Amino acid sequence: MRIFEAFTSDEPILTVSEISRRTGLHVATASRLVAELVSYGFLTRDDDRRVRVGTRLWELATRASPTLTLRNAAMPFMEGVHDIVGHHVQLGVLDGDEVLFLERLTAPGAVINYTHIAGRLPLHVSSSGLVLLAHGSVDLRRRVIDATLHSYTPDTPATAARLRGVLADVRRQGYAYCPGYVHPDALGIAAPVRDARGEVVAALAVIVPNEAGATSVVPVVRTAARGVSRALGAPDAVGQRRDPGGSGSSSLIG
Repeated sequence: MRIFEAFTSDEPILTVSEISRRTGLHVATASRLVAELVSYGFLTRDDDRRVRVGTRLWELATRASPTLTLRNAAMPFMEGVHDIVGHHVQLGVLDGDEVLFLERLTAPGAVINYTHIAGRLPLHVSSSGLVLLAHGSVDLRRRVIDATLHSYTPDTPATAARLRGVLADVRRQGYAYCPGYVHPDALGIAAPVRDARGEVVAALAVIVPNEAGATSVVPVVRTAARGVSRALGAPDAVGQRRDPGGSGSSSLIG
């Protein structure tokens, strides 16, 4: 596992020496383990003997992924939204104290976006993360609110008081609207996706230019999120109902 975790999206190809250094394994041990993983197809080597994660690992992970049903249900709706907005459409889930992005559609010339498939962001900075945080457990909200919050731009909700207010707005409105939270030129809009029990299991979001008129995209995102929810078995009423605590912040920390 340490060997697999040594690879990142920025550095997907490593030498055995780099793997040894990042994992703390002796270079001979790293070399032996890498060779064994290569023999099973979990890692591959290029002509320069550098190493990268193999497609066999991706195949097995995808086949057994608990998110496969969610991605399959969401994709037709994401494609429909993408046809309308022409920028970025993405699907995120809660993983620890971060949002993990399972799927992303984009287009040439689309507005700047820091996310990518299998990428992560802190919950307080992105529209997807704020939806998941707003509908998460009390313990999760307390933990995030009490932490040191990184500010990407002057508009990032990076104080406890500001974040409480934003989360209250998300629950009251039923969506997150985040102008310039991650980058001054980008605006994120996200809505919750629910399962058959009515629990929020994901967030469907778009990233569009941060400019006047972006509010017109909100109904598109909310309608698509409700469509994904219905595909997952959620009753229509779940997507339409007012969230508990939506009239105030009694269910929020502070």
